[in-house]
Amino acid sequence: MAQYDYDLFVIGGGSGGVRASRMAAQAGARVALAEEDRLGGTCVIRGCIPKKLFVYASHFSEDFFDATGYGWSVGKPVFDWPTLIANKDKEIARLEGLYRRNVEAAGVTIIGDRAVFDDPHTLRLINSGKTVTAKTILIATGNRPTREMGTTHIVPGGDLCITSNEAFHLEKLPRRILIAGGGYIALEFAHIFHGLGSEVSLVYRGEKPLRGFDEDLRDALMESMQRRNLNVLLGCEFTGIEKRGHCLHAETNKGATIECDQVMLAIGRAPNTAMLHVEKAGVDLGKRGEVVVDKFSRTSAQNIYAIGDVTDRIQLTPVAIHEAMCFVKTVFENNPTAPDHEHVPSAVFTTPEIATVGMSETKALGLGHAVDVYKSTFKPLKHTMTGSGERSLFKMIVDQKTQAVLGCHIFGWGAAEIIQMAAVAMRMGARKSDFDATIALHPTAAEEFVTMRTKSYSKTP
Repeated sequence: MAQYDYDLFVIGGGSGGVRASRMAAQAGARVALAEEDRLGGTCVIRGCIPKKLFVYASHFSEDFFDATGYGWSVGKPVFDWPTLIANKDKEIARLEGLYRRNVEAAGVTIIGDRAVFDDPHTLRLINSGKTVTAKTILIATGNRPTREMGTTHIVPGGDLCITSNEAFHLEKLPRRILIAGGGYIALEFAHIFHGLGSEVSLVYRGEKPLRGFDEDLRDALMESMQRRNLNVLLGCEFTGIEKRGHCLHAETNKGATIECDQVMLAIGRAPNTAMLHVEKAGVDLGKRGEVVVDKFSRTSAQNIYAIGDVTDRIQLTPVAIHEAMCFVKTVFENNPTAPDHEHVPSAVFTTPEIATVGMSETKALGLGHAVDVYKSTFKPLKHTMTGSGERSLFKMIVDQKTQAVLGCHIFGWGAAEIIQMAAVAMRMGARKSDFDATIALHPTAAEEFVTMRTKSYSKTP
């Protein structure tokens, strides 16, 4: 019987890799984890956590405005970007320390190096030149922002642009920023910079941002952005970016030239597999470079698994953590468990935010469901005294035949906090009658989900 240095070797110290290494070690396995950067990965270091801190910071400009309707006089607010960056860095360092201590406490060996494959059981540590062997290997290397449109087209002048990675470390707040992209990262940063005082333009080559989200949510977001005077250019993309003096000039296919201080690319993310040499281990990759896995997260190599964003299934931190736990149950607890990717809630932290779980109306119809649709659009109670034109949208998609709730969608303040509980109900198979029979919590926005009794319309495939 072959002897290995470790029972499990995890490549990547993000949320998925950390959870898998800890749980496997707690199950009695000898575990090592290789991470060349800081523990925590994209989510903790350069993603979810610092972004949400920035989102909170961006809300205060509107909070100060709203306060006057309630009798508060706060004077002229002054924002200091270096203070935000310094406090954000301090909090990220604290969290990274917690991650490291928890991993070490579980008995995992942390290796501060980059690991690449030599063969299905052997890994080479690039900086030290050493090799290690493991019975089972887990790829959890995540993904990264890309500067490419599609698979081949490099954004002209892309080297002059920043991505979400660099946005967290700018020396000063840009007075004018141009953001390219129509996904959640582009939309979130557009609202962040706008709330902090930047003049924001968003360039997107599609007809409407947030492709794949429910159409009513997309429309509500567009109307909100127009009210906020965010400059949204649709059906538009760069033909070139140049630096002229202290400014950047972006030429578009619409014939326009946009002058700004920063250009941020949020046009997609690519799996971190390019330098892993997975071909030496017999691991197959997909068209985008993602690791191809089966329902148990196993790759084409029998002893090698992959979880999280590197598999390009659902790119959300809690999904990676869930996949990690299923992996440990399967491999180290003799309990084969496939990740459950149904009823995964998600949020887009725009201002206000979007939250959704389940099917959009379009998807439900595309899958053959005849649907009843319930919608409610209203001015939140908070804004009845602020003069804001903001409106919230709640929408529920219900299967006509079974009355099962297929999807819940919200655009409005607190949306993400509300949708989590809706996801629990849907996972338990809740029907419209279950929502109707639940007593409302008043006065809240959340009560809309249990007070929408009148059907807005029905549709058949």
